[in-house]
Amino acid sequence: MALRDIKPTRSELINLKRKIQLSERGYKILKMKRDGLILEFFKILANAKDTRGDLLRKYAKAVEMMAVANTVEGAIGVKSAAFSVKEVPEVTLKSKNIMGVVVPQIESSKVKKSLVDRGYGVLGTSTVIDETASAFEELVESIIESAEIETTMKRLLDEIEKTKRRVNALEFKVIPELTAARDFIKMRLDEMEREELFRMKKIKSRNTA
Repeated sequence: MALRDIKPTRSELINLKRKIQLSERGYKILKMKRDGLILEFFKILANAKDTRGDLLRKYAKAVEMMAVANTVEGAIGVKSAAFSVKEVPEVTLKSKNIMGVVVPQIESSKVKKSLVDRGYGVLGTSTVIDETASAFEELVESIIESAEIETTMKRLLDEIEKTKRRVNALEFKVIPELTAARDFIKMRLDEMEREELFRMKKIKSRNTA
């Protein structure tokens, strides 16, 4: 199709300008959201490093205490103490919102227990069993905390990537294409006005001749 066959209208130009304004506004909002999510991610990341290190230390301690308990009480004694526990930990999964991203909020109860709540006879066991139970209770609490943080980080990362793609699409594809179309229509409308003006002058000159 030849250039002069394309005849856009003023309303098309107005619609394009409106679309560009909306796209630029959306771009700014998404860019702010992306930057905010990145800041939130790095805040949680700093906490995650400490939590992960704490988890590994508690895991090592729990394994060590289990080995000691097996040596002192024997495997049967350790299993007997473990099966004596009547109340198991309770985990409640809720959610919270971070800049439009729904992330988990994990709450736990009955993880740490008193000597009475553990169920086994205090007189029939050594302090090693108590220390081993405490070590594993602390480990479970750390696992729950780590699970919340790790899941939050993953969801934030997914949202950051999604938002980055949308920002890039607006910046490098949508807005440039709309701007190019606007400039072309404006140029073509100017040409059409000049052509119409030339045609009117030509008609006027014929009528006055």
